[in-house]
Amino acid sequence: MAYGEVTSVNISGVILAPPPCVINGSKVIDVDFGNQVMTNLVDGNNYLQTVNYSVVCNNAPSNSMRMQIKGDKADFSTTALKTNNNDLGIELLLEGNKYSGWFNFTYPTLPKLEAVPVKRSGSILETGLFEGAATLVVEYR
Repeated sequence: MAYGEVTSVNISGVILAPPPCVINGSKVIDVDFGNQVMTNLVDGNNYLQTVNYSVVCNNAPSNSMRMQIKGDKADFSTTALKTNNNDLGIELLLEGNKYSGWFNFTYPTLPKLEAVPVKRSGSILETGLFEGAATLVVEYR
C-alpha cells in the first residue's frame, strides 16, 4: 500500500475584456518623408510631416486619456527618435512643440502629432534610406 500527502491546489486568474480602444485600425502608422530630403536642409524645421493616426474607443470607462510614443532615442538628443543613420533623428512634436513622456488628452479630440528630421550638430549626413520605429501607447485614466 502506498502512503502520501494530500494538499489543495488553488488556481486563479483574471478574465479581461478586449481593450476598448483601437489605434489606427490596428495598422502601422507610416510617416513618409519622401525621396527629396536634402542633407544640408535637415534643421528641425524643414520636411515637417503630420503624423496621421486614429484612435477609436468603444465602451472606454473614461474620456480622460493619456498618450506616449515610446522608442529608442538618438544618442545626440534626449527627445529625438533614433534612426538607422547615427547622425539623424526624428523629432516628434505635440501641437507644434517638442515633448517627451506622457501627455494627457480628452477623447475624442486627438492631439496633433508631427514628425521632423533633425541631425547631430555639426554633422554631415550620409545619403541613403533612413528609418526609425516607435510605439504609440494610449491609456484611459
